[in-house]
Amino acid sequence: MIASVTGRVAAVSPDGAVIEVGGIGVLVHCTPATLATLRVGEQARLATSLVVREESLTLYGFASDDERAVFELLQTASGVGPRLALAMLAVHTPDALRTAVAHGDLKALTQVPGIGQKGAQRIILELRD
Repeated sequence: MIASVTGRVAAVSPDGAVIEVGGIGVLVHCTPATLATLRVGEQARLATSLVVREESLTLYGFASDDERAVFELLQTASGVGPRLALAMLAVHTPDALRTAVAHGDLKALTQVPGIGQKGAQRIILELRD
């Protein structure tokens, strides 16, 4: 696993950033809040999670290790993949997500695009503990 990347920010786009690490530009998909902290030409460190699929290797980046931990935990719920987990972190902070799951707050979870009532109930049921 690639736990973090540190390097110069080469580019920032609406859904990710390119970080130069050892002469290689690494595309890292991030939440809008994380992207807002990055400046082209400046050094940055992102906690990362590598998602391996049959057809791709995708790196997701986060401003903190806590965000990465929540991202990985969210994916343990059935029906939650990396894009939906990233969308959840784009709408809510890690603490807000923990609180929503712990208190069974369906309204907070259904604010995330792609999560309906049944999906929110499943996430709460599977992650409550």
